Amino acid sequence: MCFGRLLQETGGWRAAEIKPRCAMIFNRQRHSAERRSLGRWGEKRCERFLKRKGLKTLARNYCCAAGEIDLIMVDTDRSIVFVEVRTSTQETFGPPEQSVTLPKKAKLLRAARTFLAAHDISDRPFRFDVVGITVRRREPVEMRHYRNAFSP
Repeated sequence: MCFGRLLQETGGWRAAEIKPRCAMIFNRQRHSAERRSLGRWGEKRCERFLKRKGLKTLARNYCCAAGEIDLIMVDTDRSIVFVEVRTSTQETFGPPEQSVTLPKKAKLLRAARTFLAAHDISDRPFRFDVVGITVRRREPVEMRHYRNAFSP
């Protein structure tokens, strides 16, 4: 039972019972803030994971008019790696990496070409990797790295 605001009655104040909202009302601001926080956490975790594999970070959350790229890294063979990180707490609609749709791939390609042009990089090979992270309660975090997940 929750007690909240006070109601004035004849001669005094008493606590009024307020029903908890937690189960019924969807708080969009809190939900999207939690999603952004989960996404940032996943990107940091992914970056550490890829660094252990020998990649070096060039940029994080690169934004341009064409779109946004979560991580831009350099592999040991000097190729540029554009990484899309997908973090999820459930697999109701499939694994998180499955949510990289055709329009998202096109956006990533445009953003990657913008990055390469802006930094005058034309002589290096590049690829697109996708990392899917699934976080479940009381279970270890599951990371799946798809090297060269799609081609331009």
